Amino acid sequence: MSLDMKEYPDAEVQKNRVLTLEDWQDKWVTRHISFHQEQGHQLLKKHLDTFLKGQSGLRVFFPLCGKAVEMKWFADRGHTVVGVEISEIGIREFFAEQNLSYTEEPLAEIAGAKVFKSSSGSISLYCCSIFDLPRANIGKFDRIWDRGALVAINPGDHDRYADIILSLLRKEFQYLVAVLSYDPTKHAGPPFYVPYAELKRLFGTKCSMQCLEEVDALEEMHKAWGLDYLFEKLYLLTEK
Repeated sequence: MSLDMKEYPDAEVQKNRVLTLEDWQDKWVTRHISFHQEQGHQLLKKHLDTFLKGQSGLRVFFPLCGKAVEMKWFADRGHTVVGVEISEIGIREFFAEQNLSYTEEPLAEIAGAKVFKSSSGSISLYCCSIFDLPRANIGKFDRIWDRGALVAINPGDHDRYADIILSLLRKEFQYLVAVLSYDPTKHAGPPFYVPYAELKRLFGTKCSMQCLEEVDALEEMHKAWGLDYLFEKLYLLTEK
């Protein structure tokens, strides 16, 4: 299968697939977290300078952050990181694994939600649904790193998700998103197949879109799902 293969025409096959917040919380309890990358995301590492543009003191948002090690990469470079994650387990494991002390407090604006903050103040992780997050007034961001977020959102929630992402972007933003290309008739998702056409439909009116890189990402795990090809595509979305 060549890298310039056509997008799979029938993305509709996944459109009614739904996972609940409880389903995602259960994945952490039962340790079904094969989406976590212990070494961080290699394409992000490669394109980090392009993404940061040599700027300092940026606000960086991590949607559906899990315990992504990249959050510490940004904090260590002097940036402020805000993440949202439904699993308290994931958030606590992040701080433990990165050897960071932290505080936790309830969020007045969202019933049952909490915010976890590193003692340095540079990392704040909100434990709630991303769809409730706007009520917390977390401000706007210079950068968004979206890996395992858009591709994890139920396809029927794409518009709601895109509205929230767009509402969080500051002027001169850079929104970096990794999507996967595979045959959606062979794997129900998540991660879901998000074709370029869907990315363009969601963000194209407000954003210019550039594909920075496309790599063959097929691993044994994916073959076990029944896939014979899987490509990861990294898109940089900037202000139009």
